[in-house]
Amino acid sequence: MRFIKNNICTILCLALFIVLATTDASYAATDLVNTAKNKTVAVFKAVKSIIFIVGGFGLVVLAFMAIFGKLDWKKFSMLAVGLAILAAAGAIVDYATGASEGSNLGDTFSTSAGGGN
Repeated sequence: MRFIKNNICTILCLALFIVLATTDASYAATDLVNTAKNKTVAVFKAVKSIIFIVGGFGLVVLAFMAIFGKLDWKKFSMLAVGLAILAAAGAIVDYATGASEGSNLGDTFSTSAGGGN
């Protein structure tokens, strides 16, 4: 028992190596990568819509601040630029990765203009 306690990390690393060495490479590469890609795209779309909702409330607050003369233009510009970058995030990722078929992330600018992904 003392041997196992002292070498648990080595045993676990060896077991992981054996599992990875015996796994079919094509199955692991395509299925795992596609699953990770699909889940990442789903999380990005969900987070993007939540941030747009919170940003909308922020714009309403800034509108009330403008009505009462307490508008901080620095905060307004940070919110506006941040929402614009988030809206173009899909196109930015496609451009940076060189994806020709599209990454399914969606570009809010082109979607709102009628040319959606």
